[in-house]
Amino acid sequence: MSQERLIEIETDILSKNDSYAHANRAVLAGKGVFAVNLVSSPGSGKTTLLCKTIEALGDMPLGVIEGDQQTENDADRIRATGAPAVQVNTGKGCHLDGHMVGHAMEHLDLPDGAMLFIENVGNLVCPAAFDLGEDGKVAILSVTEGEDKPLKYPDMFTAARLAILNKIDLAPHCDVDLDLYETNLRRVNPGIEIIRLSARTGEGMADWLAWLRAHLADKVVPEAAQ
Repeated sequence: MSQERLIEIETDILSKNDSYAHANRAVLAGKGVFAVNLVSSPGSGKTTLLCKTIEALGDMPLGVIEGDQQTENDADRIRATGAPAVQVNTGKGCHLDGHMVGHAMEHLDLPDGAMLFIENVGNLVCPAAFDLGEDGKVAILSVTEGEDKPLKYPDMFTAARLAILNKIDLAPHCDVDLDLYETNLRRVNPGIEIIRLSARTGEGMADWLAWLRAHLADKVVPEAAQ
């Protein structure tokens, strides 16, 4: 297959995805729902962070769309917190897309003013290109992954609104430079926000929860604004 034909197919796929994402975004805006797309490589700790986040948010209305190639293991962990979760298994697919998310949203029945967490498939390449209708991508980066990770996968960190440096409790044991992580993140995305956090110890959780609450407050249900 020629390079020109490959580009044509990719453009068509992304165009169709964008139409689904646009529809998702309209639904979320109509309900004043703040949606974050959690992206990372496997093993970053995003499911643990999400469980801790749900517990800390208490009775805030929310829902979770859980993306994995196989199993419902992570969705079961989310449901154990009491939060509603819809599992999406992508099979051989390496990311969620707008159509999958839109279909999953139909099964969540989110109330107005809720928060939606979309936990994407663990992958720092494919999810960068696919808009799901979210308000922003949050890239979770374990400090054990290496300070050059943002430079190796610039598209993901360029697309992200916020980067969470997770597992900072391990930093003293891994000989890592947290300042260099931040420098490299800002080399590929000067405007990215960064939070240093440990889901295990709770350090930095207050900043993350404040970030979520502040952006949820910015989403206004249209009827309430009239």
